[in-house]
Amino acid sequence: METVAEIIWKDIKEVQENRGIIEKVLQKCFEVEKINSTSFYICVTLTNPETIRQINKSYRNIDKPTDVLSFPMFEKEELDNLIEKKGKSNIEEGILQDILGDIIISIPKVEQQAKEYGHSFEREFAYMLVHGFYHLRGYDHMTEEEKKQMREKEENVLSKLEITR
Repeated sequence: METVAEIIWKDIKEVQENRGIIEKVLQKCFEVEKINSTSFYICVTLTNPETIRQINKSYRNIDKPTDVLSFPMFEKEELDNLIEKKGKSNIEEGILQDILGDIIISIPKVEQQAKEYGHSFEREFAYMLVHGFYHLRGYDHMTEEEKKQMREKEENVLSKLEITR
């Protein structure tokens, strides 16, 4: 399987099983969205509540920990155009990568939420990855309609991976 993301462990112990989950889930996201994964760079940082709180405070002016943060490089329309252009080009795979963005996940928060919601760590972690991916892809959940559209996309990927509640 090709590597679809750079993975950084920041202030947290490295767990190789998490690498496999990240690769599997993000590869499926790219596949479902019909995007060549070698055309785009994603950085996934796995961290703890204190570090994600500091990032949340610095970049969003919200002084509290959260489960996942996403920092996209493009607006949705801009990215749609770029994906279409890359799909039509004859550029050799893997030569030019545009940065899709960063996903930052608090692993202790994932563990806590998995217990709260009564499902596996893998399911909660996969959901955070898919959720982060769709934010990088330009989707949001500020309105009920946006939330519905994003949730349908997230659940579609998880069901294709056979990762259920």
